Amino acid sequence: MEPLAPLPSAVRALLRHSGARPRLVAHLTLVHDVACHIVDRFAAVWPKLSFDHDAVRYGAATHDIGKVAHPEELRQPGHLHEDAGERLLRDHGVSAERARFARTHAQWADDGEPWMEDLLVALADTWWRGKRDVALEEAICRHIMAHTGEPTWRVFAMLDDIAAEVTADADVRLAWQNRRQA
Repeated sequence: MEPLAPLPSAVRALLRHSGARPRLVAHLTLVHDVACHIVDRFAAVWPKLSFDHDAVRYGAATHDIGKVAHPEELRQPGHLHEDAGERLLRDHGVSAERARFARTHAQWADDGEPWMEDLLVALADTWWRGKRDVALEEAICRHIMAHTGEPTWRVFAMLDDIAAEVTADADVRLAWQNRRQA
């Protein structure tokens, strides 16, 4: 596996201060790394597409931080970590605009008109493990088409190519995470 993009130092400090388990740190590192790849590829393919690259990276680096309060959700499904993560981030002085990713990474479809940043954090959290989500990818394509004027076929084709690149190493990422203790 190539070297992973390091988590932002403020995030690493917050995870240490919060007592995050190694598996959670590993997961956040992987999703952050995938988000970095997505941001870079989107910027190269759609240079006219405007979104906050740093917010996407930050959101990916913190999206599951609520699992500090709900460690059972490191191994089993659950949604308690979403609101807990948003509260934890706000309690540590993180802006509402950035803290929301702890909630919207899983609840993007319930937010009416999700921001592109919310969609991309959700995408990184999906693609890191090789999974595809048609509804999420369609929402992203609609957003890209609306903001770039590119034809539908090209947006879908380019997104599919990026997905193939990003998801290709999913088994390696899963194995790397699974070697970390819960």
